[in-house]
Amino acid sequence: MENRFSEEQVLLVEDVIRTRRSVKPADFSDRQVEQATIRRLLESANWAPTHGLTEPWRFAVFTGDGRKQLVAVLEKICCQLFPAGESRTAKLEKLRQNLQRAPCVIAIVMRRQPAAKIPEVEEVAAVACAVQNLHLVATAMGLAGYWSSGELICNPSLLEYLGFQEPDRVLGLFYLGYPGKSLPQGKRTPVDEKISWRDQGEV
Repeated sequence: MENRFSEEQVLLVEDVIRTRRSVKPADFSDRQVEQATIRRLLESANWAPTHGLTEPWRFAVFTGDGRKQLVAVLEKICCQLFPAGESRTAKLEKLRQNLQRAPCVIAIVMRRQPAAKIPEVEEVAAVACAVQNLHLVATAMGLAGYWSSGELICNPSLLEYLGFQEPDRVLGLFYLGYPGKSLPQGKRTPVDEKISWRDQGEV
């Protein structure tokens, strides 16, 4: 059977994988992301692998003034979680800056199936695959992205605001924009250090 894609196409896919980077909103440019582009990215996310075809990923897209509503909800959650003081002030300031700097913020939710037939860890993995699809296509289109999570974001109050309820879970916010500068070079330790070859049977 012949390869479905040419060697040149395979090399291109590998290049996109290796050049994908997490770029924080502080390093985004002022360029806006068109709705058609966002939808195209989410269409790619929708083709992630999913055990049992549960398709557990859900996305709430915040752009324009919609981000202000998200800021207000997260500020309220932050004030509930953290006592008043420098720590809370710093968290709130960082939150505001990120949400204002990113032209598009996507809330990522895992929608748990009522039957709960598929283990939750597999549903979380499926959503992560969807986000990776989104991020890879964004990279190929010259966009930048950053997946942020944590106690503040993955909170039941935000889940409820987004129109979901436990056992559904918020898995984070994906900040999307155009990079304001060249992406940094990536690095990984050699893959051979992470492989165990089992060529022969063991007793």
